[in-house]
Amino acid sequence: MADSDRSSDDISVDSREESTQDSKLEFSEDEETLITRMFNLVGERWSLIAGRIPGRTAEEIEKYWTSRYSTSE
Repeated sequence: MADSDRSSDDISVDSREESTQDSKLEFSEDEETLITRMFNLVGERWSLIAGRIPGRTAEEIEKYWTSRYSTSE
């Protein structure tokens, strides 16, 4: 029975991590400007763009960009 308790705890931890990641999609105006300028220069090279923004990962930058500027509507 201890295993079933553990798996439910793992699920709640995963949910908290996801909501933490969602809240990290808050970008400052300066970060947004930099992302836009870098995207215009280098395209979808997210790791290169993330290297210019301390504390941000390529995945966060890509997720931000696709959620903000996605043309798949």
